Amino acid sequence: MHHETRPWHALPAREVLEELHTDPDGLSPDEAARRLREQGANELARSGGDGPWRMLWRQFNNPIGWLLLAAGVVAVVVHRYTDSAVVFGAVIINAVIGFIQEYRAGKAIEELAALVPETATAIRGGRPVALPARELVTGDMVTLQSGDKVPADLRLLQAKNLLIEEAALTGESLPAAKLPEPTAPEAPLGDRLCMAYSGTLVIQGTATGVVVATGGATELGRINELLGQTEQLVTPLTRQLARVTSGITLAVLAIVAVLIGFGIWIKQAPLGEALMVAVTLAVAAIPEGLPAVVTIALAIGVRRMASRHAVVRYLPAVETLGATTVICSDKTGTLTRNEMTVQAAWVDGHAYRFSGIGYSPDGEVEHDGVRLASLPPGLRDLLVMGVLCNDADVLDRDGSWTPVGDPTEAALVVAGLKGGLSGAELRGRHPRLDVIPFESETKFMATLHAIDGTGRILMKGAPETVLQRCLLDEAETALIHAAVKTYARQGMRVIALAWKQSHACDRLLPGEEDDGFSFAGLMGMIDPPRSEALDAIRVCHRAGIAVKMITGDHPVTAEAIGRQLGLLAPGQRAVQGRELDGLPDGQLRDAALTTNVFARVAPEHKLGLVRALQAEGHVVAMTGDGVNDAPALKRADIGVAMGITGTSVSKEAAKVVLMDDNFASIAAAVEEGRRVYDNLIKSLAFVLPTNLALAAILSVAMFFFPTVTVEGAGVLLMAMSPTQILWINLVASVTLSIPLAFETLEPNAMDRPPRPATEPVFSRFLIYRLVMVAALMTACGCGLFLWEYFLIAGPAPIGAARHAMALAEAQTICVTVVTFSQIFYLLNCRSLRNSIFSLGVFSNPAVFAGIGVLLLLHACFIYLPPLQRLFGSAALDGRAWLVAALAGAVVLPVISVEKWIRRRCES
Repeated sequence: MHHETRPWHALPAREVLEELHTDPDGLSPDEAARRLREQGANELARSGGDGPWRMLWRQFNNPIGWLLLAAGVVAVVVHRYTDSAVVFGAVIINAVIGFIQEYRAGKAIEELAALVPETATAIRGGRPVALPARELVTGDMVTLQSGDKVPADLRLLQAKNLLIEEAALTGESLPAAKLPEPTAPEAPLGDRLCMAYSGTLVIQGTATGVVVATGGATELGRINELLGQTEQLVTPLTRQLARVTSGITLAVLAIVAVLIGFGIWIKQAPLGEALMVAVTLAVAAIPEGLPAVVTIALAIGVRRMASRHAVVRYLPAVETLGATTVICSDKTGTLTRNEMTVQAAWVDGHAYRFSGIGYSPDGEVEHDGVRLASLPPGLRDLLVMGVLCNDADVLDRDGSWTPVGDPTEAALVVAGLKGGLSGAELRGRHPRLDVIPFESETKFMATLHAIDGTGRILMKGAPETVLQRCLLDEAETALIHAAVKTYARQGMRVIALAWKQSHACDRLLPGEEDDGFSFAGLMGMIDPPRSEALDAIRVCHRAGIAVKMITGDHPVTAEAIGRQLGLLAPGQRAVQGRELDGLPDGQLRDAALTTNVFARVAPEHKLGLVRALQAEGHVVAMTGDGVNDAPALKRADIGVAMGITGTSVSKEAAKVVLMDDNFASIAAAVEEGRRVYDNLIKSLAFVLPTNLALAAILSVAMFFFPTVTVEGAGVLLMAMSPTQILWINLVASVTLSIPLAFETLEPNAMDRPPRPATEPVFSRFLIYRLVMVAALMTACGCGLFLWEYFLIAGPAPIGAARHAMALAEAQTICVTVVTFSQIFYLLNCRSLRNSIFSLGVFSNPAVFAGIGVLLLLHACFIYLPPLQRLFGSAALDGRAWLVAALAGAVVLPVISVEKWIRRRCES
């Protein structure tokens, strides 16, 4: 899509009107209709993403899905309808789990469209008309007033006291004061004061502007396009599991081919039986329960994270958090409170500090580090002026202090409360008689009050504006300028206050505000860092995670906050977005790696920085709350949106939403992510040996079990049927692996560096453990199957009835041996390297609950007639249970000894 690249913000108003072939009376209705046909509606392109059917298809369209479907078809061909039904059931269960997990796909583009208002007021043919915003075209004259949502990108021609809230687009924490004068061509978005952008909100004032871009050509449309082009990345875990499942699929295909050939040509088995063995092996080797195990483990992590104020919208994101190597955080509201706070005052060369943060009046006034018991007269007068020359207030709503009006003015009211001055009381004693409201052109506000029986004019505003109206000599002016620079370097917004006696007692006379003022002092305010963010950043650094601040705010403010948070070392500076423009990929990667604070960044800069870090192999978490953050949130390995201040667009693009907007909650979520990953590895280390053992048992049966003659025909002995194997994979494995997700956090989880994203799920140690456990299960399962079968079947010749009874009991005892092996191996998996007693035997009650549930289910499997018919199982006596339990218990001492030997060797 082509976007308008004309620098409208840098052109004089007359030139803009000429280029758009319009004038202050607006377009004629006919010309507007022609342009609408030519340009299209003023709305954002919608892209709903994949539909439900395509999403469902994706759940089947993977190697394991196809293999299981093929196995089910083969079972139908050889008339094993019960087996095929159970196999198809397993495929459907997995598909449903995946579908539910993915169904809540990104709706960010629809949410973006909701930001564009439905109606607008335009001037057409010299008359104001209300019309649907979607009908606006370039060249339309549009009027704005307080409370309006800007309907398109406008070049302002007239502006009166215009303040526009652009935080969602630029990241600025304060509303922007707009002016009609052109700005520099290279000015970043937040500094283009003569522009009003689609989707932003008019806080105060009125304006008239000409539409310079509509629909997809607006800044909002550009973000919409970025969002549409941005792909969501697969997580490290899903990448590794894809490799594991692909490897399993290839191995299964190879072994199936060998088994079919061996059965037909060596054992002279009928094709149907050979195919059935192949189907059974495919079902055995594939971990059908793995998606359920992973999903449930992640879901438990989701619940834990929710209790720590992080709501996960995309399940695999839980594990990705544990692998995060870089956190790119927005400043406003995440690292800072998004609450302007007066921190300093300067009166007659004396500097004062205010403790406390935010809009709560809890705090004290200090001088040279000492709390003031009473206010000096000069400071008291300064605070009184800040409260009276003010249109804002703060209200206590159920213990939460909220500002009413401009945040800067609310901060002055709070400073007064900290000094013991009540705004309501002061306004009652010194009523306002007249006012010159703040205007972006004049940069000051003046009020007239009755004080001590006379009229007194109070003024506050930008230091340069107020100082030129004050009676000061050069030395005093130089001293004040030095103080202003000191506070500005600390990232503070500085306001100057002054006063003078009025010649009239009831109104301001023309020109009275121009000169003759007495300078009262300075007040410095800032959106302060969250104290808990400091601690969280230290925790992240200890855990080997880099933290970078990426903001649309001013570089000086960004640097000051960055230093307070420990993100900038002495001598380091913030890099501005425009410095990143046009950088070659190599230099952009260097900048992304070596810089911790970025200021005045546009959406494409955020996206570029995320991509640059990912190109260097980093797993990137990106936080944000604005529309401008959405493309980077979607592209990042883990997008984290703000639940309180975040726009709907940012929440839909993100995978995690912080309900308290607090950076500290990210650190807590990373900790939970590491816990989830550790427990997932334990679950995988538990599940996969069973699949290897089942495949090995069937392979041993094909290669080494004798072919028995039943009523004159050769029959292959199968240690288990496909349905029995699915019982183990879907019921036993899942029931026992879920308790591992409840294991507590490893002691060193946040003291070790993030694991590499390319690190395989299984280390050599785990593969060795997997093979050892599978070998024990195979030996016990095959041995007891043969013993039980020939014990019941007796000597040849074997009749069909005796064969069926012997096979059912032998298969049931084989399933029971594997089940008991799983139970005892579960105890070993609670800690992969340490003794089962190291964590405390009963520290995770869920383990014993899982074992109890499985034993109950297994009893149903053995004794309930409906399940006997479905799974081909048979009732076992007490002797069989005891023998199976003893055989299964072999795994416990063997793995315990192996752990002990490994610990001795490593020490």
